[in-house]
Amino acid sequence: MTLMGKQEDFVLRALEERDVRFVRLWFTDVLGFLKSVAVAPAELEAAFAEGIGFDGSAIEGFARVYESDMLAKPDPSTFQILPWRDQGPATARMFCDIVMPDGSPSYADPRFVLKRTLSRAAEKGFTFYTHPEIEFYLFKDAPQDGRPPVPVDHSGYFDHTAQSMGADFRREAITNLEAMGISVEYSHHEGGPGQQEIDLRYADALSTADNIMTFRTVIREVALSQNIWASFMPKPFTEHPGSGMHTHVSLFEGDANAFYEAGTEYSLSKIGRQFIAGVLRHAPEISVVTNQWVNSYKRLVTGSEAPTHVSWGHNNRSAMVRVPMYKPLKGQSTRVEVRTIDAACNPYLAFAAVLAAGMKGIEEGYDMPREAEDDVWSLTDRERRALGLDPLPASLDEAIRLAETSDLLADTLGEHVFDFFLRNKRVEWQEYRGVVSAFERDKMLPVL
Repeated sequence: MTLMGKQEDFVLRALEERDVRFVRLWFTDVLGFLKSVAVAPAELEAAFAEGIGFDGSAIEGFARVYESDMLAKPDPSTFQILPWRDQGPATARMFCDIVMPDGSPSYADPRFVLKRTLSRAAEKGFTFYTHPEIEFYLFKDAPQDGRPPVPVDHSGYFDHTAQSMGADFRREAITNLEAMGISVEYSHHEGGPGQQEIDLRYADALSTADNIMTFRTVIREVALSQNIWASFMPKPFTEHPGSGMHTHVSLFEGDANAFYEAGTEYSLSKIGRQFIAGVLRHAPEISVVTNQWVNSYKRLVTGSEAPTHVSWGHNNRSAMVRVPMYKPLKGQSTRVEVRTIDAACNPYLAFAAVLAAGMKGIEEGYDMPREAEDDVWSLTDRERRALGLDPLPASLDEAIRLAETSDLLADTLGEHVFDFFLRNKRVEWQEYRGVVSAFERDKMLPVL
């Protein structure tokens, strides 16, 4: 018998008590797609001790053929029963850390990238907390032959509609999320037809990233059970808002919020100001991670209610970084909202990049730039330049070019992930460049 820890013992007991017949071991590839292997409960003790072997060369960005052997080691703290598998024997899931045959961490594992960045912050005394507001669309059918999707409703922001499919969907999705230990703070209809938002409660960044991966799975499973289709595509419609993942972040030193300082403007501490300065200065070069798809840059355009320039403001929703209104007597709530991140990113890499940028600001003592007090969207390009507001990348190609020269991003992701991620994004851009769009045909075929 292998010596098990308390968490492993708890999982093994739970398997028997809950009649769990299948355990799904989850991890993500470099692009953020969920991978899964199911094991029988009888194999789990060995999986805790030794891991489950798999061919890393078959997973996007993990390994080359001649170094393909890898192991998935389940993290017992992430054990949960899958509530939508309520027919027949129970099914559970655990997230895994990916390790090499010698037991060392795999540098290709996005979860390890985030854990390494969190460890660097912990060496400085900080714990990183995140709170995502996740937007997505619900469509009547799965994508078909490139035809525009049909939303499940035509409601708008905060609309309450009798017998609304969106409200029923959110209720069932939240019930499933909470059954898995994922706390939900708010939910409502968003601005686009069929667009929903569900906000997860604050948690440490690693737990939040795991929760986001679970969230996407729950949302898709509930949608399929209701014969509809859920999508986290950043910009599925030209004329309607895109789906972002505005993320509130804060650093804590022990039990104290490092972003809070009584008596300062907006109750924001020096550490908080330097963190914001770091995120702003490095935002363009980390955009390839926070907004990793060619479609992401259709969302980051003027008039789409998403940030377009490097800027910050107090309660200014046109800014890239927002400092929410301070709540009196609630210093722990002082936080920063990063509004660039979209709902389709790899959350492990995105959180690692944002934290690394913020920590760079603290370590180097960056000064926070002037606040954007105007509506950034309504300004002309000349007015933005006069205010010193630099644009965010306008395309995946531009984001790749900025990332290629970023020491910060290379150091955060590690050589392997940095190299593979950018190579993959270059291929995506080249494929996109060669596609003749409906826009071009509609505009040019009649006249050229």
